Amino acid sequence: MSTTFPHLLLQHAAHRPQAPALREKEFGIWQTRSWHDAARTVRHMACGLVALGLARGQNLALIGDNRPHLYLGFVAAQALGAVPVPMYQDAVAAEMGFVVEDAHIAIALAENQEQVDKLLEVRDSVPGLSHIIYDDPRGLRNYDQPGLHSMAQLLADGAAWDKAHPGAWEAMLAAVQPGDVSVILYTSGTTGKPKGVCQTHESFIGAARGAIEVDRLGPDDSILSYLPPAWVGDHLFSLAQWLVAGFTIHCPESASTVAIDMREVGPTYYFAPPRVFEGMLTSISIRMEDAAPFKRRLYERCMALARRVGADILDGKPVGLWDSLRYRLGDLLIYGPLRNAMGLSRIRVAYTAGAAIGPDLFKFFRSIGINLKQFYGQTETCAYVCLQRDGQVNLTSVGQAAPGIELKLAPNGEVLVRGVSVLKEYYQRPEATAEVIDAEGWFHTGDAGVIDAQGQLRIIDRAKDVGQLASGAMFAPNYIENKLKFFSHIKEAVCFGHDKDSVCAFVNIDFEAVGNWAERQNLPYAGYVDLASKQKVLDLIADCVAQVNADLAREAGMEQTQIARFLVLHKELDPDDDELTRTRKVRRGFIAQKYDVLVDALYSGKREQFIETQVKFEDGRSGSVSATLAIIDAQTHPATA
Repeated sequence: MSTTFPHLLLQHAAHRPQAPALREKEFGIWQTRSWHDAARTVRHMACGLVALGLARGQNLALIGDNRPHLYLGFVAAQALGAVPVPMYQDAVAAEMGFVVEDAHIAIALAENQEQVDKLLEVRDSVPGLSHIIYDDPRGLRNYDQPGLHSMAQLLADGAAWDKAHPGAWEAMLAAVQPGDVSVILYTSGTTGKPKGVCQTHESFIGAARGAIEVDRLGPDDSILSYLPPAWVGDHLFSLAQWLVAGFTIHCPESASTVAIDMREVGPTYYFAPPRVFEGMLTSISIRMEDAAPFKRRLYERCMALARRVGADILDGKPVGLWDSLRYRLGDLLIYGPLRNAMGLSRIRVAYTAGAAIGPDLFKFFRSIGINLKQFYGQTETCAYVCLQRDGQVNLTSVGQAAPGIELKLAPNGEVLVRGVSVLKEYYQRPEATAEVIDAEGWFHTGDAGVIDAQGQLRIIDRAKDVGQLASGAMFAPNYIENKLKFFSHIKEAVCFGHDKDSVCAFVNIDFEAVGNWAERQNLPYAGYVDLASKQKVLDLIADCVAQVNADLAREAGMEQTQIARFLVLHKELDPDDDELTRTRKVRRGFIAQKYDVLVDALYSGKREQFIETQVKFEDGRSGSVSATLAIIDAQTHPATA
């Protein structure tokens, strides 16, 4: 049963050569590549890489958006026994330089001029990077730096090398084994320098097979591949499951056309982090607030019905005849058009992960007939630990152990995992590997959780982040932050409280959602800094905080962690400013140091605090943003748990 990714590709090419494997939207038209085309491209690409000097056991960097040649580049490297190392396309040159040096990269495959420019900058400090292959030639016509090669030239050279070395391709494939490292995925670096996670063919293929078994995926399914290829979730969905199930992946024209491409493709299988689903609901809410009164009333009545019976209908539970008939009418008038507007009209299965999703948001999508479920995993587990089975969806859990996975809790509540998807090792970091995999093979996730009687896992927070207030009460900052981010007007939040008398918070507003709200309130504003300082906006956020505190007051053990004071930051937290990781996880320790004057102001009783912050702009320039921030006392509630 064990196999490798190149062998899976060749099986599809042999058994269904003309079936669509990849589709890419270019110049407004969807271009299709068959499995036969994909296999031929991989063969020529692999041989071209060998001609450049890439050998078994060496690493190949891949940087770019979701493009066919990038996904085929993974398989080409694997076919010759080399290891692909994807990097985030929005990473700055310094971040790329760390990975290039740490993984000993000599050859990189880049999408376009933007990525080539960053790699050329990296090469000034990491001279071992000798060859850069680019896919899109636009803007690169006059580049004459040594070691630059076009994808077209690589494929032509590969075809010639293949012809001149009969039997070499077959010999390379025969040497590839299921236990070989198939990819190195770098962690987000939330607490320090990123580490390279070495995953094998059999671990990712095992994870893919388990998920496919649960959700009955097959060749007739299709997905839109739009998430960063360096992220473990995209590697599972767009590469591992693609090659195991044999469905079709679609590469959007650009990041800005994803919503349009979704509607054109109509994927049957979809994944998005909660922030994407939040954006969809925010867009719908904005449109409905601007709709005619009759449409608003119809929408509200239909959604009230959907909230009451929609999830039961989706799960096949009994519903009264009258409600069932009314729901069908609502599906014709409201729910169906909503799904179509979001590009979800053909969805059989949709997943979310990466952060907690708000119960109201979860209920909304399930109530209008979208089979939205949660899963849980990490880079070190191929994004595969827990899945929610149909009919067993729990709004507050991430599901039960996936096929091939064992799950248990350590005495301190840390989630431990053993099974098919656990990493082989951290790249050249044996001491780090020994820290997370114990003698019995259990991987220590670093997450604190609870397992209920049905085997459903609920994640509370990162184990290392769970602290105590001065009173001794448990303090789980991420748990509280997620509750804040469930509100459409709040984009990010950072909570403090370990060893303190109370919990305080930084809040980032969602500029689009709050901006639309401000326009309907006839509230003028000049930009983000101005909008974030408006008294009406502060009152709006204060109401959100009060509702979170009311929720915490009803939860046993959490009532003492209500937010006492908060402020609305004058700038958005940004990966380019090192405040978030590239996967948008909060770097809480770094933020506490960077904004220590604001933390001190929250806990010293001040009513306002001036701050000037250095920022990096998208074009590489640096500047500063300053403001006097109001500090707000939040409404708290007596415990009712």
